[in-house]
Amino acid sequence: MKQAHRLYVGTIGQGVFRSLDGGETFARACDGMFVECHVRALTVHPSDPRTLYLGTEQGLYFTTNGADSWTQIDSPMDGMQIWSVLFVPGNPNIILAGTCPSRLFLSEDGGKTWAEPDVKMERDCPRIMHTRVTSLLADPDHPQTLWAGVEIDGVYHSGNGGRGWQPVGNGLSSRDIHGLIVVPRNGKSARLLASTNNDLNVSLDGGLTWQPQKMGHRFPWSYCRGLGQMAGRPETAFLGMGDWVPGSVGTIARSVDGGVTWEEARLPNRANSTIWNFATHAAEPDLVYASSVAGEIYRSWDGGENWEKLAREFGEIRALAWTP
Repeated sequence: MKQAHRLYVGTIGQGVFRSLDGGETFARACDGMFVECHVRALTVHPSDPRTLYLGTEQGLYFTTNGADSWTQIDSPMDGMQIWSVLFVPGNPNIILAGTCPSRLFLSEDGGKTWAEPDVKMERDCPRIMHTRVTSLLADPDHPQTLWAGVEIDGVYHSGNGGRGWQPVGNGLSSRDIHGLIVVPRNGKSARLLASTNNDLNVSLDGGLTWQPQKMGHRFPWSYCRGLGQMAGRPETAFLGMGDWVPGSVGTIARSVDGGVTWEEARLPNRANSTIWNFATHAAEPDLVYASSVAGEIYRSWDGGENWEKLAREFGEIRALAWTP
C-alpha cells in the first residue's frame, strides 16, 4: 500500500514548496522566512517528522509543524549561507551545520547555543569565489565519528563528535566533494563513498585513503553529484550523475551492494540536468525521491527499481525531503 506523505522541495529564489498529497500538488510554505530565499539544506528530525531544519542565505530556520511556519534560529550563522545540516545519530540535540564560505558550527543543546570547532578549511576558491561545506556525515555505529565534504577542499574527519577536525583523503580523484555516504560492514571498517566532479571514490579506512571508481567508463558521464541510500538498508545506494553543472542531461546509478557494483536506473526519460538530491525516510524505505538541479522530480515506490516523473517542475532545486 502506498503511504500518504508530505514532500518538501527547497529551491533557489522561490523558497520551499510543500506537497500534502504525495507530490500531486504543491504550494509555497515560507511563512516566517523570506519568500524568495535560496534553500540549500533541508533536514528532517530523526524522531519527529513535523520538525525540519532548513538552511538559507540568511541563516538557519526550523519548523515544528511540518512547514506551516518557520522560525529563525538565533546563531552565529545569521546572515550566512547554510549548505548542510546534520542531526548526529543517537542524540538529535547534537546538530552540525556547514556554511559557505566553509565553516562548521556545532550545537549540543538542540540549537539553543552554538560553537565553532577549531578547523582550518580553505575558504576562497577562484572558480566559485568561496568554498562550501556540501556534505555532513556521521557513522551510525560510532556517532562520535563524523566527516565533512567541502567543495572545493576535500574531506575532513572528526573522531570526537565534531569538536575537532582534521583533513583526510589521500588518493581522491578530486578535492571537489559533492556528497558523502557511509555503508556499515558488520564490524569491519565502514565503507565511505564520496562523489566528486570527475568520479565516485571509495574508502575502507575511515577516509584516510580513497580509490576512484572510474564511473565514466561504465556510464555516459563521470560528473557525480547527489548521493543517497535507503533508510534501514544502507547497502542500497543511489548516485546522481550528469554531463556537468547544471548540465543538460542526467541519470541515476543504483547499487545494492554498498557501492561495489552499479547499474543505471530505469528512469522514464533522461533527466533535464544532473541529479542533485535524494530523499528517503524510515517510515517507508521503498519510497525514494530524486531531483535534478534544473527542477525535475522523480519518484520510486520500489527502492529504486522503477521511477516515475512528477508532473510539477520547478526552476532550480537544491534540497529535497519527504516525511510521513
